[in-house]
Amino acid sequence: MPNDKRRRKKPPASPWWQRAAKVVLPSWRQWGGYVLFGWALLIGLLVVRTRPVDYGEPWKDFSGEKALAHVQALVDLGPRPPDSPALKQARAYIRQQLEASGWQVEEQAFTDDTPRGRVAFVNLIARRPDQSRWSKRFLIGSHYDTKTFFSVRFVGANDGGSSTGALLELARVLHQHPALAAQIELVFFDGEEAYERFTPTDGLYGSRYLAKHLNARSYRGAIIWDMIGDRDLTITLPPDSPPKLAEGIFAAADALRVRNHFTYFHDDMIDDHSPLNAAGIPAIDLIDFDYPPWHTGADTMDKLSAESLQTVGAVTLHFLATRAFR
Repeated sequence: MPNDKRRRKKPPASPWWQRAAKVVLPSWRQWGGYVLFGWALLIGLLVVRTRPVDYGEPWKDFSGEKALAHVQALVDLGPRPPDSPALKQARAYIRQQLEASGWQVEEQAFTDDTPRGRVAFVNLIARRPDQSRWSKRFLIGSHYDTKTFFSVRFVGANDGGSSTGALLELARVLHQHPALAAQIELVFFDGEEAYERFTPTDGLYGSRYLAKHLNARSYRGAIIWDMIGDRDLTITLPPDSPPKLAEGIFAAADALRVRNHFTYFHDDMIDDHSPLNAAGIPAIDLIDFDYPPWHTGADTMDKLSAESLQTVGAVTLHFLATRAFR
């Protein structure tokens, strides 16, 4: 008996590009889901990235007494002009203290022409082991040399000693606050003092050399300390200080109720902040230039106070923790 069932013909195959589209291309609903997910992810990343980091209250940990003890240790070495045995001892002491607080120390050695001939200098640069190469950091600096004198015994308790001792105490405090420490670079400059007078080629040897060999885009800014231990403390900011940095320092001083110790100087000032500003890094100088024993044999320990070191250290830490990275 003949089979009346007719075979159903398969519909003709659709073109390959239509078949591919059905497999590869998502529907409009799927596309919408992907877009919404992408926007949500982007917004989440932006929120995380812009959320302020809580660095705690490191200014409460700074000890003016500990800073003053470091100053005493440096002054006990005697005058510390560049390329002298005493400065080499000071450098070893600084390195030892930094490494004890977990900092990695780089010696940036160089020579330069001076009015006294060719002289060897060494900057010390301290960074945290976990510091990111890509994060923009803040530089905190001090010179650790003393001016060369032949007529007086110049130990530079305030000029060279006070800021260096305080910077070592800052290193200790930052060690207790690793998230903030990872954003900071500490620099101890050699050769800040001029042999004769400050000119484009005399004085600021260490900061001029560093400014030529760094990438300014890696820094948010810089704070330089100099002569910060005077018992009668008046920090005199240079009149050309970057406004945002000056406002931040004044605000930190206000918050800690020590604003009366901070003002502007009445004249231009050349210091280690100058080459950094010229290199494109906003840099401010915290210096007490109203200091009668400046560059005399009377710049000795009895002119200093732990309270003054405490004031400058705490204000700087308050600025770093609450304003520098906002």
